[in-house]
Amino acid sequence: MAVEKIISEWKKNSFKPVYWLEGEEEYYIDKAVEYAEHHILPESEASFNLTVFYGRDANWADVINACRRYPMFAERQVVILKEAQQMRDVEKLEAYVDNPLHSTVFVVSYKDKKVDGRTSFAKTLKAKAVLVTTKKMYDSKLPEWTQELVQSKGLSISAKGLALLVDHIGNDLSRIENEIDKLSVNLGKRKGITEEDIEEFIGVSKDFNVFELQAALAKKDLPKAIRIIQYFEANPKSAPIQLVLPSLYSFFSKVFMVFGAGSHDEKSVAAALGINPYFIKDYMQAANLYKFEGVEKILLLLHTYNLRSVGVNDAGTEDASLMKEMVVKMMTA
Repeated sequence: MAVEKIISEWKKNSFKPVYWLEGEEEYYIDKAVEYAEHHILPESEASFNLTVFYGRDANWADVINACRRYPMFAERQVVILKEAQQMRDVEKLEAYVDNPLHSTVFVVSYKDKKVDGRTSFAKTLKAKAVLVTTKKMYDSKLPEWTQELVQSKGLSISAKGLALLVDHIGNDLSRIENEIDKLSVNLGKRKGITEEDIEEFIGVSKDFNVFELQAALAKKDLPKAIRIIQYFEANPKSAPIQLVLPSLYSFFSKVFMVFGAGSHDEKSVAAALGINPYFIKDYMQAANLYKFEGVEKILLLLHTYNLRSVGVNDAGTEDASLMKEMVVKMMTA
């Protein structure tokens, strides 16, 4: 069951006794826990019927005793165990999960890992609890997810603004939402987010960023590429090389896929590559300028410079110097 469905059921006052939320994606786990803590019970009942434990400090017996209490002057109580992955003997909660009290809503946050599926505890969770296992979102899904999040808040965002936002923040869903909320406040009565808004309110240069570096490479515009790298050099936090290289590798990997798309129609190629049609011209232009062999060489160069950036076969060349050397070699590939 997805977290969105769980929250939807809670809003309809439909509850199960135990919810076990585990896995790598903290965003969804935190969403469910936040709702359970602040919205399941009305404020007048929460003071008597809401109990929150933290795994590092909690004793399993105290958690079970709290779950087995009956609610005071209310239909139900809520018990929340946060950071359960830090709790000693967490598997001893199995006895309660196997026979829970139906007037208690027990919500467990077990982050960054999963309970070992071979254990008796895991089997009991699967049989008796609402078990949700979250996974990190693939980078390729981030633009679509962010677009839907923006729309859910009654806003819209330009294609370039979306690319800037996702490229700058990366796979941190909570931060993406926080930045969108910040933008919403600063927009005033406007509903459309532009790249200028991203620059002003989030601090991402609309002219000097990884996205613009990709565009310069796609056009073989060496002077522009060097100017962008010089900006990175002067503003080290804006685009560290460990973020630039994976982005460029992702871009040229998709350029490589253009050759196998079997079409010259921009919409068809964009669909095959899974990218926004707004940007397909850059990919097709790069494929046309570099050709198959050139893109192959670029992918190898990116691998080589990624190794050099972490000190393999390199005596400590500055990041900006590495990137300048690399883009010159890429454009002559």
